[in-house]
Amino acid sequence: MLSFRPLLVISWCIFSLLTATPLAAKAAMPDAEVILNYNVNASNSWYPYYIAQTPEAPGVLGEIIPKILALANIKSRKHNFPPKRTNQALEKGFLDFDVVSPSWFEEKQLADTFVASNPIMPIMENIVVLEKNQQRWQRLSQIKGRNIGTVRGYLYHDDNEFTRVDFKSERELILALHKGRIEAAISGDYPALYWAKELNLPISLAAVHSSGDLVIRLRKEHIALLPAINQAIQTLKDSGELQQIIDKYTLATP
Repeated sequence: MLSFRPLLVISWCIFSLLTATPLAAKAAMPDAEVILNYNVNASNSWYPYYIAQTPEAPGVLGEIIPKILALANIKSRKHNFPPKRTNQALEKGFLDFDVVSPSWFEEKQLADTFVASNPIMPIMENIVVLEKNQQRWQRLSQIKGRNIGTVRGYLYHDDNEFTRVDFKSERELILALHKGRIEAAISGDYPALYWAKELNLPISLAAVHSSGDLVIRLRKEHIALLPAINQAIQTLKDSGELQQIIDKYTLATP
């Protein structure tokens, strides 16, 4: 994003804290329990993946990630950091995971310090334009050297090829398109269509910018947790619960 998504894709991030114990107790308990502290804080709301300030309907990932952690029997503690702070924490290695799509990265490769879970769900982003400009943006190569609307803190695998014009959220991207501040933006299809509908500001989805799957990007020091995380993802898929959550936020109400 997410590329469309927070650098921490909705900013889904965590840092681990060892349970506080006296030094003598730690010596007697070398395998002290790890609590994964995670942050759920998008730039605004990352519909339908994360929706801020609506605990009864927090979005697809807002519901799925806690279920994965619970099924994997991984204890967690939720925080609410601003994007800048979470980004810095990830860079410095204080965060343990976020939710990303490998398609957002150059050559679809994560850094060597991370491992990826099995796919959670598909994700796609497009070049987003006004309806009158759709035919002019049918090739991805057209973004080269241009000013392109992006979301502050989001990952874009090719942002060396265009000039980023950062905004706070996908909502602000749609407003900027209609105000003529930018001619094209990069956004996930669901967030762009959602905000266009909410704001009553029509847009068109042009060339596909990236497509892939969302995964949990886990720091390698926690690789031992990966099998349990993957099993939890598979359990949610096999039970149909994961698809039910996705449908709840992405299918039109009859």
